[in-house]
Amino acid sequence: MNLHEYRVLFVATVGILALLVASPAMSRLLVFPRTEFFTEFWILDSNHRAEDYPFNVIRTANYSVFLGIGNRLGHTAYYLVEVKLRNQTQSAPNSFNRTSSSLPSLFNVAAFVADEGTWDYPLTFSFDYAYNESLSQVELSSLKFNDITVDVTGFRAGWDSRNNGFLCNLFFELWIYDASASGFGYHERSVGLWFNMTTS
Repeated sequence: MNLHEYRVLFVATVGILALLVASPAMSRLLVFPRTEFFTEFWILDSNHRAEDYPFNVIRTANYSVFLGIGNRLGHTAYYLVEVKLRNQTQSAPNSFNRTSSSLPSLFNVAAFVADEGTWDYPLTFSFDYAYNESLSQVELSSLKFNDITVDVTGFRAGWDSRNNGFLCNLFFELWIYDASASGFGYHERSVGLWFNMTTS
């Protein structure tokens, strides 16, 4: 090997090492175009974890959760969360058809969320209901959301023998404002919790 070949090998080796050393620093300076645009929607327990959700609820007792939205759409978005309640026979959001539940909203929460921002909303709720022994069902009269009482007279949950309880599903649908339509459209995201209305 002559001197020229050693020089080429030395320059190539130094160049490769320089690129390896500089690549972590360069990755922080380079801005890559975003290819995915989406919204995250979640529900966490009272300790901001996905573990200790309430299930067996007691009449008029308070329970707390946190709703969260993460905006990864590339622009500020105006969201609306519709709070709905159903028993096992009523309409739920359909992820296959990408449609919302046909049930009316009981309570709405609106939020502007900046791009790459998150929104965290504490929600305290309680159920007021009575057990109708002759019909073997629970009859709800009201729900309280953050000190706002909503009348749900007429809502009933029958005994579910498979799950051994009177089950109700409190769920949250995410809607987003569409400027071209001048209104909110279902954003194809929902989260929810099932509760057993205890009778003792």
